[in-house]
Amino acid sequence: MNKIYNPERADWKKVLKRPTQTVADIEGLVNGIFKEVASDGDEILKKYTAQFDKVSLDNLLVSESEIEEAKSLVSEELKAAIQLAKSNIEVFHNAQKTGRVEVETAVGVSCWQEKRPIQKVGLYIPGGTAPLFSTILMLAVPAAIAGCSEIVLCSPPDNEGKLNPAILYTANLCGVTKIVKVGGIQAIAGMTFGTETIPEVYKIFGPGNQYVTVAKQIATKYGVAIDMPAGPSELLVLADDSANAAFVASDLLSQAEHGVDSQVILVSTSKAMIDAVEIEVENQLEDLPRKEIARQAIANSKLIYVDSDQEAIDLINEYGPEHYIICAENEDFYIANTQNAGSVFIGNYTPESAGDYASGTNHTLPTNGYAKQYSGVNLDSFMKSMTFQKINEEGIKTIGKAIELMAAAEGLQAHKNAVTLRLNSLK
Repeated sequence: MNKIYNPERADWKKVLKRPTQTVADIEGLVNGIFKEVASDGDEILKKYTAQFDKVSLDNLLVSESEIEEAKSLVSEELKAAIQLAKSNIEVFHNAQKTGRVEVETAVGVSCWQEKRPIQKVGLYIPGGTAPLFSTILMLAVPAAIAGCSEIVLCSPPDNEGKLNPAILYTANLCGVTKIVKVGGIQAIAGMTFGTETIPEVYKIFGPGNQYVTVAKQIATKYGVAIDMPAGPSELLVLADDSANAAFVASDLLSQAEHGVDSQVILVSTSKAMIDAVEIEVENQLEDLPRKEIARQAIANSKLIYVDSDQEAIDLINEYGPEHYIICAENEDFYIANTQNAGSVFIGNYTPESAGDYASGTNHTLPTNGYAKQYSGVNLDSFMKSMTFQKINEEGIKTIGKAIELMAAAEGLQAHKNAVTLRLNSLK
């Protein structure tokens, strides 16, 4: 890992740079696949599934028999764990419900806001080296609570043309209405335009590699909303001498094993802690089945020493981490002053893994610094707010003159007339 001591503020952006390609590096490839999918639908999905996933499929849709088979292949212990996580996620997201907000802004003028579900949503679930069935819980559970009527899931098949049984079991458990065996750029394009198999959706959710991230951004050009530009995973740990070095190292490695383009950072006010964590990372790394992936991610990672809590929090807010662990004696200071983070984990016994799976919070979070302006996925992500107003005779008299004056000042005579006619009818 790269050790950096007291970096100058002028160098922070360079020090904190993510190991990601730019949109320009990938955009040409994405646009090409989008055009093909828009033109030829399932034929192109199958073409790229054969090219990227090394399997030729006649039918991209998961069948009922495949779902039933998956149920028998998932252990009872794992089913119980998934159901526990689902319950906690439901509790937390149900608590986010809000009712109708209504107010009389002026005499005779009633305004209110109500929320409605987004009718058609698409969920992208990464497969590949790690089949993230936990992400289905994070997306399908709030979608179901919100009342989305169509929940479409896309995930890349293995080289036998199958999806991981845990993905199928969890999708069925959470009310997914259609499961499609397709991944990558072509899956995002399919949900954007609709094909013979994939319905067109109104909003796309879910993490993915850099290609999926850029594909989601391109999808917005075609009128499809996205949750956020969520790309390769990242974690920042703030630790002082009160932290447990073994715990900190385990958290860093838990994110590093996601992929070679993941980034993990330790910020500390203790040089001794930095040294201890570095040793622990090397020791724990050797026992990981995915150690080669984690090792490459660790090469992109940083151990940063700063002199003070204030310097540390300023650096953290500049980075805007997706996942952020606070293990510090002065934790209240960091909690109060954190402005930019996707999800925050506090104390020595709150691993980031808890939020990934079963604490109840959502693990679909903004990466690449987008925590400065994006929220993580929550119940409102699957809903939109609609405003209503009702004005009676007294109300139009109350605000009518102001509307006439403002419309006239903007040169919009028809706007003014719409009010004038009503006011005249009441004379």
